Amino acid sequence: MANKLRSILIVSAVICNLLILISCSADKSSNSPSVPVLTTAVASDISRTTAQCGGNITSDGGADIIARGVCWSTSQAPTVADGTTTDGTGTGSFTSLMTGLTERTLYYIRAYATNSHGTGYGSVLSFYTTDSTGTVTDTDGNVYRTVKINNQWWMAENLRVTHYRNGNVIPLVSDSAAWTALTSGAYCNPNHDAAEVDVYGRLYNWYAVNNADSIAPTGWHVATDAEWQALIDYCGGDAVAGGKLKEAGTIHWITPNLGATNESGFSGLPAGFRYENGSYYGFEAHGNFWTATAGGGNTAWYRYLHCTITEVIHFSYYMGAAFSVRCVRD
Repeated sequence: MANKLRSILIVSAVICNLLILISCSADKSSNSPSVPVLTTAVASDISRTTAQCGGNITSDGGADIIARGVCWSTSQAPTVADGTTTDGTGTGSFTSLMTGLTERTLYYIRAYATNSHGTGYGSVLSFYTTDSTGTVTDTDGNVYRTVKINNQWWMAENLRVTHYRNGNVIPLVSDSAAWTALTSGAYCNPNHDAAEVDVYGRLYNWYAVNNADSIAPTGWHVATDAEWQALIDYCGGDAVAGGKLKEAGTIHWITPNLGATNESGFSGLPAGFRYENGSYYGFEAHGNFWTATAGGGNTAWYRYLHCTITEVIHFSYYMGAAFSVRCVRD
């Protein structure tokens, strides 16, 4: 009986020791480091040879972050063996400046972070570097950034001129009743606020767009519907071009600014619009742009960007409404 009891105690002790070893092994495994967890920021401030990006490290994986930054490549899965930035240590958000890029090239990017266990990566994003940039000056002396997209030179800012090319004044009409009665060219300020003009430009009715004296800078013209379509086709078509044309982020667009990468360098902005009855709508959510092409009756064609879609929408609307304007070089 004593031998049997002794055997039972020995077996129990062995089982207890095994359970302790298994538990310790599990604890050790759960405490062992893993690679960091992080996200990739959308590329911004894109030029011919540089772009800004970054990331946000939400977990160090249980070990100190010893390196972090962004890697990029023309292949779809960049690693730290490709082009990289080095942007300090530790968790949290960081910003990276990529340099030495090639103009008019599609790059794939992702943030990385390294600890003693290895390197973790954020999601893969992409952007195009621009072709070339320059400036153009309007009749008032306003200077605009320009960008070459495929074979077209576009203004990369919304028009804000207050005179036609021959020096004649474009009237500012703020009163709603007066605006509704217009059958000639006029402009208003976005969201009825002159303080927003430097960023968002001005809004013009189509009578101003179509004026024989021209609101465009010398050597330029308001983009036609066909020229808009050529731009959109180059950016992948109506369904996705909106994201490539919108300025990235939510500094000037309200959340979510879906799909915005500004890969084109066009830097589309949401000045909203003014109805033909004089009321304002859509500031920081809508980017409506007149074309120089008339529609049926008293309408004209325009293109439309929005914070919740990646598409470019194609509509015609009453000439008495006020939209933003972009010009292309002759």
